[in-house]
Amino acid sequence: RKRDMVKILRWDTDGFILYQKRLEEGTFEVPRFNPDTGSYELSWKTFLLIMQGVSLRSAKCRKRFRLR
Repeated sequence: RKRDMVKILRWDTDGFILYQKRLEEGTFEVPRFNPDTGSYELSWKTFLLIMQGVSLRSAKCRKRFRLR
């Protein structure tokens, strides 16, 4: 509603972790909703960007080399 507080429930290897953060100023950006699963799904990198206040509309993920 006001988007100044977020609570995130995440499954770790042996249990759940609850993250909560409230902003003194500004708002959080809401990630895209996935209608197929009925939830908001995002990568850990995207989660960290949202928590740091980076706008996802202006952020671009560049292709990086990965070992297979």
